[in-house]
Amino acid sequence: MIEQTNSRPTHIVGKPHLIPSPDRLPPANTTRWIASRKAEVVKAVENGVMTIDDALERYGLSLEEFCGWQRKLERDGVPGLRIKWLQHDRDTHRRSGEPSEVIH
Repeated sequence: MIEQTNSRPTHIVGKPHLIPSPDRLPPANTTRWIASRKAEVVKAVENGVMTIDDALERYGLSLEEFCGWQRKLERDGVPGLRIKWLQHDRDTHRRSGEPSEVIH
């Protein structure tokens, strides 16, 4: 399920106060996904710069992967998209007995 909201974001990720434009998005052949790049793609979809289908096709993402990025960004901000943060979050869930999300 795609999580979308109609509210305006409280802040824009990336260049200060700029909604990402198609020419400022990560290249289609991106293989190293740092937190800020993930956030730029999520914000581009949320702000109508590109459709979710375009993002999935352009970056070779699964819908689950994109929605995972979206949830983490909403819940924890850009730091939540970092691999180290995800590993910490996964370990925390294991200790608590809760199921953890699988996010790539």
